[in-house]
Amino acid sequence: MNETTKAAIAQHALAEYPRECVGLVCIRDGAEVYVPCRNVAAAPTENFSLSPEDFANAEDLGVVDALVHSHPGGSARPSGADRAMCEQAGIGKWVIVSLGVQADGSIGIDGWCEFSPSGYVAPLIGRAFVHGVHDCYDLIRSYYQLERGVTLPNFERPDNWWEDGVSNLYLDNFEAAGFADMGQDAEIEVGDVLLMQVRSRNGVPNHAGIYLGNNVLLHHMCGKLSGRTVWGGMWARCLRTVLRYKGEPA
Repeated sequence: MNETTKAAIAQHALAEYPRECVGLVCIRDGAEVYVPCRNVAAAPTENFSLSPEDFANAEDLGVVDALVHSHPGGSARPSGADRAMCEQAGIGKWVIVSLGVQADGSIGIDGWCEFSPSGYVAPLIGRAFVHGVHDCYDLIRSYYQLERGVTLPNFERPDNWWEDGVSNLYLDNFEAAGFADMGQDAEIEVGDVLLMQVRSRNGVPNHAGIYLGNNVLLHHMCGKLSGRTVWGGMWARCLRTVLRYKGEPA
């Protein structure tokens, strides 16, 4: 990036502090143009979500070359969620600018980082929760990719979809992902996806995990790190159905 682009990014990051800024670097007539975008994440001081309308408008201006976001009060090092989003987004370059309180009490730029897709898959255990990126469904996708060499399709998961009164994302999408509904009373096998209902105002399954055998569930709850837990008790009472992978849908 040239210094003019970096200056525009820094100005945007400082204006948005303590929210994370998000923007795009486009190439128009051979020159870099920084396009500030809106962060529409539910918790913009903790993560970012780029407005689809802003992305479309940026594409009208030129070829999208890089996605930019800030880390207020943190380092410019990409988080696991950043690296996962980089793999999914289809944009060849990502830029992070970090900023925070300086010695004189002002807010200033602390560092920069550029990175690109590298085939990264986060570890199954200990990943931080970011809805739509590192959540219970993404953990299932990662398990099947790492343990079975299967790439499951992704689908958009709006924040709090289980409270909008209509959405039923797991049951709407499982068949297209190659799974069969075995029913709530199925004898559970290793690799089965266990669909659970946890405080869903829609009255639908809104949480899922992978059965690892020996009464062990691998899952990722909102606000917690991904990990293993004993299958049974509360989790078994929340079970609504068992999904079993049958292969690519016909």
